[in-house]
Amino acid sequence: MSALDLQGNGKKLDLPVLTAKDFASEQEVRWCPGCGDYSILKQVQAVLPELGVPRENIVFVSGIGCSSRFPYYMETFGIHSIHGRATAIATGLKAARPDLDVWIVGGDGDLLSIGGNHTLHLLRRNLNVNVLLFNNEIYGLTKGQYSPTSPVGFVAKSTPYGALDYPINPLALAVGAGGTFIARAMDRDVKHLREMLKRAHAHKGTSFLEIYQNCVIFNDGAFEDFTEKDVKAENDLFLEHGKPLIFGKNNDKGIKLFGLKPIVVDLTLPNVSKDDLWIHDENDRTKASILTRFFDEPGSEHYMPRPFGVFYVEERFCYENAMLDQLNLAKQKGDGDLDALLRGKETWVVS
Repeated sequence: MSALDLQGNGKKLDLPVLTAKDFASEQEVRWCPGCGDYSILKQVQAVLPELGVPRENIVFVSGIGCSSRFPYYMETFGIHSIHGRATAIATGLKAARPDLDVWIVGGDGDLLSIGGNHTLHLLRRNLNVNVLLFNNEIYGLTKGQYSPTSPVGFVAKSTPYGALDYPINPLALAVGAGGTFIARAMDRDVKHLREMLKRAHAHKGTSFLEIYQNCVIFNDGAFEDFTEKDVKAENDLFLEHGKPLIFGKNNDKGIKLFGLKPIVVDLTLPNVSKDDLWIHDENDRTKASILTRFFDEPGSEHYMPRPFGVFYVEERFCYENAMLDQLNLAKQKGDGDLDALLRGKETWVVS
């Protein structure tokens, strides 16, 4: 990071090499002890120095919620906006300043409930921004109500007899909305989380990274099937482009497709070969959609392991670039007349 082009004119300036500490603000971090947000914050601060982006070009935008305190703890520019509107505000910011490196941080309630509509349109427009969805399946800031991702039957303060709402599947929503980068990580697997943050940032378009984040106060252990040492190997499926879907403590299980139906096979059996397994293709939207549906609970009849990694990647034009092209094309026709535009061509006389 010693030679960066800050002006876009080819001139290189020597800048000091930054570290994770340079991205940590002096604000006191006010999350509950043990909250998964601490891990995510630390990994973001560790990754940013490796991206080669000046701090003054980085903006973190958040809405309302525990995770939305994130901008205060980053030594970058930040916007703490209103509930559910982080994606809308980030859209305006990126459209006005395409040169900025924009990160959107929000919880499952903020981005999928009151902000669900904005999230959908951000994904389909494909601005070059990064979305970090902190999913803890609960409303933490407002003290433990069930959220859009809470499972059916979830007992919380607002659902003492169990939630009746069927939960939103964040990554299935992203696929359906036309997302161009869709991935999942978790707070406790820091090495993998860093890798996903780098992949998300490298994508030219809207990157949508769901991060399983443990809320120790109101929903502790929600993801322990995927994080605890004694069981995670049997429940986690790490996706790697061009490689077969294999999991298990001894890498002795795999996923095979019969048509579009995935099944788990035992690789220790003599008639089962790795050559018959599903090969992950990050560019296959149909198979990515199937992977997002691997959601059965451990022990259920049709249980599938939970996938982590990059589900889908697509190259598509970014909204802000196309918008600027249109503006430049309009300017070639000369200066506009606002009064004439407002009057329009559709006029009539009332007698």
